[in-house]
Amino acid sequence: MFVLAAAAALSAGSAAAQSISSKTVRMVIPFPPGGSNDTAARILAPPLSRAIGQSVIVENRPGASTIIATSLVARAPADGNTMLIIGFSWFANAGLRTDLPYDTLKDFSGVARFDSSPFVISVHPSLPVKTVKELIALARARPGQLAYATNGNGTGQHLTGEWLKLQTGIDLLHVPYQGGGPSVVAVMGGHAPILMSTIPALVPALASGKLRPLAVTSRVRAEQLKSVPTLAESGMPDFELTGNLGAVVRSGSPKDTINHLSAELLRAMQLPEVKDSLIKGGAWPTPGGPEEFDAVMRADVRKIQKIVKEAKLKLDS
Repeated sequence: MFVLAAAAALSAGSAAAQSISSKTVRMVIPFPPGGSNDTAARILAPPLSRAIGQSVIVENRPGASTIIATSLVARAPADGNTMLIIGFSWFANAGLRTDLPYDTLKDFSGVARFDSSPFVISVHPSLPVKTVKELIALARARPGQLAYATNGNGTGQHLTGEWLKLQTGIDLLHVPYQGGGPSVVAVMGGHAPILMSTIPALVPALASGKLRPLAVTSRVRAEQLKSVPTLAESGMPDFELTGNLGAVVRSGSPKDTINHLSAELLRAMQLPEVKDSLIKGGAWPTPGGPEEFDAVMRADVRKIQKIVKEAKLKLDS
């Protein structure tokens, strides 16, 4: 009996090990080093490598608003050895662009979700509002006179502002900057009264009192900003928009490979040192398996397409 059980255990272990081929596993990042995609990948790569017994390398392929990296993975062998680490820009392209050389949903399969961070609506302290309801009332009284700053066109911050306009009927002016840092600095300097941002970009300014947070776009309050209400709590129950971050592979990759990679990535996320590093890197760890992440991908793309269509947005060429 013991021999049979041991043999069965060895067989199961061998099958799991063989679900990843002997090739090096690549984590392709569609941005330069230092961003949230890159940070998460570099935190998760070492424990994944130890778990699967293969080399895991992080490869940055920035450019063309994630299209260069995505096209590379779409052309890679469908063996599960090449993962793409995706974030909001990847989802947004499906709604904003009609010239993609791949099909966002058909050509990729989810492996694991890592993060689901909210966006934050903040204002300069000189603006006489302390809640979203007060901001909406002020915007209605000053149509087209209040500007909101973001880190660029087509970003989650931009779509947050446009969806806020759609749901409330207010008229705000969008002012895009080249990145989250410049947009925060602009609002702190009084160049725009409203800011749409991520939590990591915002925290230093909040600590100094130079910005006033009004709401987060997640369904529940953010761990890092427990005192800040959600938009649902602020009278907008249907408003939820988060930056989902995770890994995908080319569609058609072996299911057992996807499941094995997913299980080991999610196991790594539970390690105290890994979880702590992710949080310090600005993530809001939200583990999810292949089927869950596939559902998130479909829902996010549909939501973004709806916002883009109703707001009549076009991405600058």
